[in-house]
Amino acid sequence: MSNTGNRFDGQVALVTGGSRGIGAAIALRLAADGADVALTYQNNGERAAEVVAGIKAAGRRGLAIRADCADTEALTGAVDQTAATFGRLDILVNNAAVFHFGKLDELELPAVDQTLEVNVRAPFVASRAAVRHMGQGGRIVTIGSNTGTRTPFPGLALYATSKAALAGMTRGLAHELGSRGITVNLVSPGPTNTEANPADGPNAEYFASFTAVGRFAEPAEVAGTVAYVVSPEAGHVTGTEIHVDGGFTA
Repeated sequence: MSNTGNRFDGQVALVTGGSRGIGAAIALRLAADGADVALTYQNNGERAAEVVAGIKAAGRRGLAIRADCADTEALTGAVDQTAATFGRLDILVNNAAVFHFGKLDELELPAVDQTLEVNVRAPFVASRAAVRHMGQGGRIVTIGSNTGTRTPFPGLALYATSKAALAGMTRGLAHELGSRGITVNLVSPGPTNTEANPADGPNAEYFASFTAVGRFAEPAEVAGTVAYVVSPEAGHVTGTEIHVDGGFTA
């Protein structure tokens, strides 16, 4: 894990869906850089506890909150609990997402509803709750997807729709919150080596061939980009989408 010192010392971050994959990597990177970190999880409390243990091993305070991001009350409560527990909230990373794969005539409406609730409405709800606690220098980052820009495979339309919507939300909130000193950005990974999408899994070689570098990203590479975007030196970066996709969308 890269450690750039204590540039987030005294700051508090909340990472939704932070118990595994990219979310866990982000939570641990922010802790390594000095932040106290809360994370939400839905089902796997054991994995969430492991991430919290890693945060504490970095010398920071950690907190795992069970919350279904499709539940507005639960998600808002997680934001408020983070601020109440740690006394402030400086960084929100909207990472939680669901993925339903299927062509137009294969997807049932409950899958459509859940995708929009978790991937689009939840980041909006969490951001609305978070800004009540944020002051000058606040940071909101949402994790998007390269499929929101380039969708070359059948069966991705629903997921791509949800991720493309985040670009508009990011631009709009950047203008709305800029006068308050809060930046809003979108970090969009491409194929990334996680349990849900392993670099040695079925069709992985095919997906990697769409990138310029010919490989999957590691979660730490996405986390490093997030760490920059929420850092003090990125105070003039807002309303933009940064692709961490190995050139997939180039």
